[in-house]
Amino acid sequence: MKVIVHLVIKEFIQIKRDKRILPIIFILPVLQIIILGYAATLDIKNIGLIVLDKDNTDISRTFINQFTNSNYFTLIDYISSENEIDYYLDRGLATLAIVIPKNFTSDILTGRQTQLGIFADGADANTTNISIAYVSQIITKYSKNILISRLQNFPVRAPRVSAEPRVWYNPDLRSANFMIPGVIALVLMIITMTLTSVSIVKEKELGTLDQLLVTPIKSHQLILGKIIPYIIIGFINVLLVLTVAVLWFQIPIKGSVLLLFTLSGLFVMTTFGLGIFVSTISKTQQQAMLTAQFFFFFPFIFLSGFTFPISNFPWIIQQITYLIPLRYFLEIIRGIILKGANLYSLLPQTIALFVFGIVILSFSILRFRKVMK
Repeated sequence: MKVIVHLVIKEFIQIKRDKRILPIIFILPVLQIIILGYAATLDIKNIGLIVLDKDNTDISRTFINQFTNSNYFTLIDYISSENEIDYYLDRGLATLAIVIPKNFTSDILTGRQTQLGIFADGADANTTNISIAYVSQIITKYSKNILISRLQNFPVRAPRVSAEPRVWYNPDLRSANFMIPGVIALVLMIITMTLTSVSIVKEKELGTLDQLLVTPIKSHQLILGKIIPYIIIGFINVLLVLTVAVLWFQIPIKGSVLLLFTLSGLFVMTTFGLGIFVSTISKTQQQAMLTAQFFFFFPFIFLSGFTFPISNFPWIIQQITYLIPLRYFLEIIRGIILKGANLYSLLPQTIALFVFGIVILSFSILRFRKVMK
C-alpha cells in the first residue's frame, strides 16, 4: 500500500510540474461544457425569413407579425416577386420564404380557405423540418384565433375536443437540459482517457517507465499509482462541470448526486481501461491522442445517442450501440439529472457499465503487463 501511495504522490508531483497539463485538467473541462452547452443544442432560433406579401393589407401584415414576434424567426426582407426567392435561398441569406396570396384578406373575411406559399432551404434537413413545424404551429394558432373570434360573434353549439398536454422531466422543452448532461459524460470521457494514455506514453518517451519496471514495484502497483491520481482528477472534473451546469445553465439535478458520482466511477473504470489500452499500442503522445480520437471518441459520440437518437439508426447499427459504454452512461446521467431516477430503475445500465469496466480494465492491465515484460 505504501508503494502505491508513493507512486500516487510522484504522479501528482509530475502533474504539478507540467505547466501545460494543469489548464487541460482544470480549465478545459469548464470551457468545453460552456462552449458545447451553447453549441450542442437542438433549439432553432433566428430563422432567416423573407416575405412576399401580394395582399399588402393590415390583416396580412398582422399575420406576418405572428412570425416576427416569435422567438423563432427574423425578418430579413420583404421581396416584390417570386424570382427573388431563389436569390435569397441560394446564397443562404434566408432559410424560409412565405408568399401571401393577393386574395388573403378577402378569403379570411368571407370564410374561404386560403393557400399560402412556403419555400424552404432544404440543405439542412433538420433545420428545415423544425422551421416548417414552427410555421405550421403559428398558422394553426392564427387559424384557431380566427375561428374563436367567429364563434364569439355567431355562437353555435358544436362538439368540442380539447387536449391538455403535459411534458414531464423537461417541461420547458429546453434542449440544453438534455444536451448538457451528455456534455458532462463527454468531458469526463475525454479527460480521463486522454490523460491516462498520454501520461503512460510520456513515461515511455522519457524512459522513466523502464526505470520503474526494473525496481521491485509490481505492475499492478504501477498501474494503480498511475490511475488513482486521474480518478481523483476525474471526480474533480465531474464536480466542476456539474457546478457549471447548475449555476451557469440552470440545469436542475432531480436525482441523487451521490448516486451520480458512484455510477460515474463505473464509467471511469471503462475510460481508464481504454486509456491504458491505447498507451500499450502507442509509441508517442501524439499517436496516443490520435488513436483515442479516431478509434474511441468519434465512434462513441456518434453511436452513443449523444448526437443522434439511436432509434433513428438502422437495425444493425442499433445492435452495435450496445457495445458502446458511453450509451449506458448517457442513459444513467440523463436519468438521474432529468428524471430523478434511482439505482433500481437504472439497474440494467449499471450492470452493463460494471461488466464493461471489469472486462476492459482487466484486459488492458493484462496487456500492459505483457507489453512491459
